Amino acid sequence: MTEATLDGLASEFADKLTALTRGVLGQDAPRFHAIELVEDRRVRVQPIEDDRVVRDIPVAVGGVHRIDLRVSYDCCWDGSSRFLAADKSEFKVYYKNVADPLFRFEYERKASVLPGAHIHVHAHRDEVAYLLRLSEAGRPGSKLKRDRLPRSSELHLPVGGHRMRPSLEDVLLFLVREFAIDTAAGWEKVLGVHVQDWRVTQLKAAVRDAPDAAVEVLKDLGYTIEPPVIPAPRSSSTAKLYLP
Repeated sequence: MTEATLDGLASEFADKLTALTRGVLGQDAPRFHAIELVEDRRVRVQPIEDDRVVRDIPVAVGGVHRIDLRVSYDCCWDGSSRFLAADKSEFKVYYKNVADPLFRFEYERKASVLPGAHIHVHAHRDEVAYLLRLSEAGRPGSKLKRDRLPRSSELHLPVGGHRMRPSLEDVLLFLVREFAIDTAAGWEKVLGVHVQDWRVTQLKAAVRDAPDAAVEVLKDLGYTIEPPVIPAPRSSSTAKLYLP
């Protein structure tokens, strides 16, 4: 059996993303590619042309190109060096030809204080700006001390932590439900298959973080569980499942 490589797993992931976006948005959606980042042993996965020019994914409403979706993943090995993991991911939703995004769905694997998975909403409310300016400590206060007003779009809105974070599938479904974007025939089935795959993958990762909890649930369901000869390390407070 051939040993999996980071490049190989990232290329398979790129093919899955291509199948997802084309299955939901149509065959004109650009193909995802995996490009090795030699300097830091990661692989970037995003829609890229053969000349390595990054592409946004065009999204139509009523037959007219209205939205650009910018997607990027920096992939690495997980802690066991067995599975592909996202070191960083970004899903940015733009109105066509407008530089400032509408929404940003972001994930940072190394985050521990700020929420690893978060959303930025680029909209202004006077009340939010006022609340930020009231703070003399923490991130908002530090910006005021540099004579820089905090912006609502810089808030990190938590969305489920490292394991339960939104996926690209969730963002696509959000666009369908809220903006009635144009979709390919059979998109619901394609999206359903990919959502199930994502949820199961994240469930498996959560089980590796908290195997004792998984054993407890399985025993309650009537399964017989044999403990390993060499017990796995106990989960700790630094496991991804427990981080914000």
